[in-house]
Amino acid sequence: MFTRPDALFRPGDEAVAVSEFVRHARRVLEGAFPLGWISGEVANLTRAASGHLYFTLRDSAAQVRCVMYRSRAQLLPFRLAEGQQVDVRALTTLYEPRGEFQLQVEGIRQAGRGGLFEAFLLLKERLAAEGLFDEARKRPLPPLPRGIGIVTSTAGAALHDVLVALGRRAPHLPVVIYPSPVQGTDAGGRLATAVAEAGARAATDGIDLLLVCRGGGSLEDLWAFNDEQLVRVIAASPIPVVCGIGHETDFTLADFAADLRAATPTAAAELASAGLVQAAQRLDRHREALRRLALRRVDGAFESLDRMRLRLRHPRERLARQRERLAALAPRLERTATLRVERLTARCDTLGHRLTHALPDIATEQQTLARLRQALSANLERRLATQRLQLDALRAQLGQLNPDAVLARGFAIVRDMQGRVVRDAAGLAPGDRIDVQTRDAHIAARVETLSAKGSKAEPLPD
Repeated sequence: MFTRPDALFRPGDEAVAVSEFVRHARRVLEGAFPLGWISGEVANLTRAASGHLYFTLRDSAAQVRCVMYRSRAQLLPFRLAEGQQVDVRALTTLYEPRGEFQLQVEGIRQAGRGGLFEAFLLLKERLAAEGLFDEARKRPLPPLPRGIGIVTSTAGAALHDVLVALGRRAPHLPVVIYPSPVQGTDAGGRLATAVAEAGARAATDGIDLLLVCRGGGSLEDLWAFNDEQLVRVIAASPIPVVCGIGHETDFTLADFAADLRAATPTAAAELASAGLVQAAQRLDRHREALRRLALRRVDGAFESLDRMRLRLRHPRERLARQRERLAALAPRLERTATLRVERLTARCDTLGHRLTHALPDIATEQQTLARLRQALSANLERRLATQRLQLDALRAQLGQLNPDAVLARGFAIVRDMQGRVVRDAAGLAPGDRIDVQTRDAHIAARVETLSAKGSKAEPLPD
């Protein structure tokens, strides 16, 4: 039975309880709107453990919360998914515990894909055809990054989650934040600008890995990360990019273009610091191995010291033994020195006698040297005279072979235009240019006729 809204309030200032007001509002709504079909796009879909479905039905101007209980949901002939355009047969009602206006869905039929989801799929297909999502172009993350850049909103919970995870796993790692809104009409362009700025300043800021993060939300909330400009900037980034956007089930085009997708912002921080954590674990293992090795070395040194201590004798005993040995060696040293001196004395006497008998006859040697000097001088004069005669003969022969002497007797040298000497007429033809060298000039000439050897050349026409 339909109840008028004003029937709830009593005359005067008496107030009604919230529960009574909400209950009355629910009855008014259910009485005013009968069971009917409503069309819209599915968003914020949640499948509860109880089997109930919770989602938002929306269009470009409005949205409404919906619930479909398990008894109805299990009868659906298809699997409900985000972005589907559907018609729901629903009862308008009010959820009293939260005072929330909602639709209680009795049935759903498919009506095509939603506008945003359609745009998402079309853009994904086009960018994939260009190769922006190819696995071959994705780069591995640096195992030990020098610094990490973060592109996200400074007001969101995602930044806090990332910083907490990095502080726990790699507190020494420098972090540079490139703030940008992550939701709104201009968020896509500003995100692209922040990613491009991070890539351009990577060397200056000391970062070699970039995280692009945002918390969970609906397809509409995450739409900025489907911006084409942002996708292209991520694909062209000079440093590897990890995207941690939304929850495990949320996918954006930025995830496909990134070098690595993380399920959540916290997971992105864990992937970025995984190499450092592994390095720290390896360092701990090496430290423990080094500690054990050092203990073994020390234990071995103590054992060696104990063995040497057992072999060590008192210095007084060692000095006494050295004295005994010195006393035994002293007479031997004295005898050896005496014998050596006697042998050297005898050798010196022998060499002195030999030197006395070996002194040369200086006067005789000087006479012999004078005779040899005279013979050498005479021999040298004869050799020089003979060489002069040979040189004069060679000079005369060389003068006879000199080309200039031949030219002086009236002969000439003929060369072609390449400077080669013409030795016979077979290498020439009428019209060839030649160079004729005489004793005092070079004459440029041209061959008019050729005649055989022994015949007379015909006179040239005037």
